[in-house]
Parts: sequence; structure tokens; C-alpha cells
Amino acid sequence: MIAAIMLTACAGNEAPERKFDVAPYVNKGHVVDCNAFKAQADAQAVLRADALDPNELDRDGDGIACPDLPKPKDKKPVHRDFRTDLDGAPISEPVKPSPK
Repeated sequence: MIAAIMLTACAGNEAPERKFDVAPYVNKGHVVDCNAFKAQADAQAVLRADALDPNELDRDGDGIACPDLPKPKDKKPVHRDFRTDLDGAPISEPVKPSPK
């Protein structure tokens, strides 16, 4: 009984989930680079919010932003199955007319 009370009392004492405000960095074009972030997880949050990556946080296209930044880390890749030009705009292949 005491163990159950102790476990219940300790529940919820996990470290709070780290929140990062991405609003200043998304839908504004290229406004920052990796040096603007204190942690890799912050840069990853910005990439996750805007996978077009106008800030070029994922230069190698592997879905991981600024891998050399310090902890905390978020190494869950952002799915990016499109190509972009230098300013982050999607590149679409021209549609070829079908042969008649």
C-alpha cells in the first residue's frame, strides 16, 4: 500500500516537455541560420514547423536540422520528399505533354 502511494505521489514528476516558440522563424523566408539557436532541438522544431526549410537548417536534406548544435537534441527526421531551390521554394518538374 505504501509503495502504491509513493508511486502515485511521484507520478507527474517527469521533466516538463521543452517548448520552443517557432513563430518568429516560420513563414518569414530566410531569417536565421543554425547559429541563431542554442540547441539542436530548437532548430529541429523550426524545421518541423516549415519543412520547406527557407532558413536552410537542413542543408544535407536528411530531415535533421543543425546536427552539430548542443543538446537537447531531436533526431526524429522531418519527412522531406521534395526538392527546393536556394530560397526554399519547391521545385516542380515540368509536366511533359503526353504523346498523341
